[in-house]
Amino acid sequence: MRHHTFDYIELAAPDLAAAQRFYDDAFGWSFNDYGPDYSGIQRPGGDDEMGGLNPARPAGAGLPLVILYSDDLDATLAGVRAAGGRVTEEPFEFPGGRRFHFTDPAGNELAVWTRA
Repeated sequence: MRHHTFDYIELAAPDLAAAQRFYDDAFGWSFNDYGPDYSGIQRPGGDDEMGGLNPARPAGAGLPLVILYSDDLDATLAGVRAAGGRVTEEPFEFPGGRRFHFTDPAGNELAVWTRA
């Protein structure tokens, strides 16, 4: 962990099982289940967690935007669509890279970017 950096992102997940299926299908994420009321998101390649899914939190647009990184934006875009995500902003270029925005089945808005 690094001082003054993002450490953990918690996403609303009114339907915990549906959220786990979506994020597993779209990104290959794994989870630590803590009963029916919370699920930790395992950090890829590590033993700790990078976030959680919380059925008690309200979902929706306008909340802090979580931005994920991808080595292959087009493959990630296809994975999000195949998993049932709704693309809200098609891939666009910006100085230094490309990104797109999507909502998960609960309505949380996220973005994914890649370097140019």
